[in-house]
Amino acid sequence: MRRIGYRTIDFIVDHLVNLGTSSTGRTAPGSEIRPRFDLDPPEEPTGFDAALETIARDVLANTVHVNHPRFFAFVPGPGNYVGALADAIASGFNVFNGTWFAGAGAAALELGMVNWLGRCCGMPESTGGLFVSGGSVANMSALAVARRAQLDDRMEGATIYFSDQTHSSVERALRVLGFRPGQLRRIACDQQYRLSMPALARSVAEDRAAGLRPFCVVGNAGTTNTGAVDPLPDMAEFTRREKLWLHVDGAYGAAAAVSERGRALLPGMGDADSLSLDPHKWLFQPFECGCFLVRDANLMKETFRIMPDYLQDVHRYPEVHPCDYGIQLTREFRALKLWLSLQTFGAAAFRGAIDRGLELAEYAERSLRARDGWVIESAAQMAIVCFRREPAGGDPDALHLDIVHSMLEDGFATLTSTNLRGRVVLRLCTINPRTTDEDIERTIDRLEYFAAKLA
Repeated sequence: MRRIGYRTIDFIVDHLVNLGTSSTGRTAPGSEIRPRFDLDPPEEPTGFDAALETIARDVLANTVHVNHPRFFAFVPGPGNYVGALADAIASGFNVFNGTWFAGAGAAALELGMVNWLGRCCGMPESTGGLFVSGGSVANMSALAVARRAQLDDRMEGATIYFSDQTHSSVERALRVLGFRPGQLRRIACDQQYRLSMPALARSVAEDRAAGLRPFCVVGNAGTTNTGAVDPLPDMAEFTRREKLWLHVDGAYGAAAAVSERGRALLPGMGDADSLSLDPHKWLFQPFECGCFLVRDANLMKETFRIMPDYLQDVHRYPEVHPCDYGIQLTREFRALKLWLSLQTFGAAAFRGAIDRGLELAEYAERSLRARDGWVIESAAQMAIVCFRREPAGGDPDALHLDIVHSMLEDGFATLTSTNLRGRVVLRLCTINPRTTDEDIERTIDRLEYFAAKLA
């Protein structure tokens, strides 16, 4: 066990140490890679070393490394080595984190991390929360609490409101929770890609006049497309007045509130009735590490708690049982990696890394503005900047899609595109603290090379 453990540690450390000088990775066609694994397992052991070689050759060599300092696509997953070791501890001890009965220490540590995140986000002491796999489950869990609290789970005629920039996980969550497409209201955005308050007020008023039951508004604490933050103070005031639930999807941006500068970009977030956030993004944890917070923890228990006979011994302990506050009974110990990372590096290091991410996007914007041929479509906000190349002729949308493909094949840096106001734009997300100013400059150099070549 020690031998293969040390071999594995060396394997991981070599990867992390050499990230900056390696390719961002590759995407393999299914015809090439699926046959290598579409096999029955061997009857006799091949040995750990041989299996590790297969993982290196066939799995990791055909992976895009989202922790690479020049991975700017979607939302990077920087991770950190201490968090990975925490996962090894949690898995090695196979900690059951579903009840206080079986995991009192794990439950207490998770409660402490939930309370800290709540304080960082400006939520009151009554707040409860739970660590989950990521933003998708966090949004679904929070919206399940909203459905219970506002509708008593009676969904007939209920309507919910969110901007046209809201992450698809919200719509997927509502579909899983039983809401029909006709109950969902996509509200137009303003010129800064933020939800329009006049449009929201009109939509709610029209639905009430039609005899429908508005019950929830979803705000964004940093959209995935542009990093835009909805007018959360105005939304909080509106939802209080209209007696609606305010859920804030902060899976991308809410964790920036750990930093003073990040908190200043998120006014009103603490007024939410529920909030999702992902420590595996801007708190630099390995996947999977999401969280959702609810302003009134008792509502979580009312939504999820079931007391079967086989748990009667568990509920004799008058403590917080995590299984009563979410979907899972059997739960892994996700909070450990965040706790151990904070203990090892200190909160100040995290605040500095968050501020660095904000600065990198601003640096990228300045560099693009200083060069000919680039147009900023959405200025740097919450560590995201969107931009376009203006070609002399041809189809600009096709050009941007081809640039993304060429960059992926090249492997020096990876970015992705999105659509803003009907046009394809390029997008950089710069939350990885490993990224240097030189990485930004050389990536833009590479973009210019492919733009000229393709045009």
